[in-house]
Amino acid sequence: MSMRLESLTNTSRKSQKRKLLGRGTGCKKGKTCGRGQKGMGARSGYKTRRGYIGGGARLHMRLPTRGFSNARFARRLDTINLEQIETLYQDGETVSLETLREKNYIKGESNGVKVLGEGSLTKKLNFQVEQISKNAKDKLEKAGITVTCSKR
Repeated sequence: MSMRLESLTNTSRKSQKRKLLGRGTGCKKGKTCGRGQKGMGARSGYKTRRGYIGGGARLHMRLPTRGFSNARFARRLDTINLEQIETLYQDGETVSLETLREKNYIKGESNGVKVLGEGSLTKKLNFQVEQISKNAKDKLEKAGITVTCSKR
């Protein structure tokens, strides 16, 4: 005999009957069924979104803002990995924002380029970038490649 979920019975406690609602004004849960009078809560499908306070200003709008975040003014750099540089460039070329634009790797506005260390590089290239990760710098120094970082 295999055990199935529907064959299990509750033996630990008595099963509670569901409360009957709306069966006349003589009982406690009659007429309005415990939903109060008119309003959103009395309607069917009642569920409010988080922060909703009766149609007034939402809770997160009522609370004051605290502190200051510099994230709005942060300069986000476009990233490129060594393995992508390996496929894009030939020996002796310079890796920079301008050359990446020419190769259509970067389109639109950009604050600069950061080189990341994923993959390996076999070609001798020159780097003129804004930032470089520690891992990428170690790999390039091992290969004897010069890197120029210019913080704008």
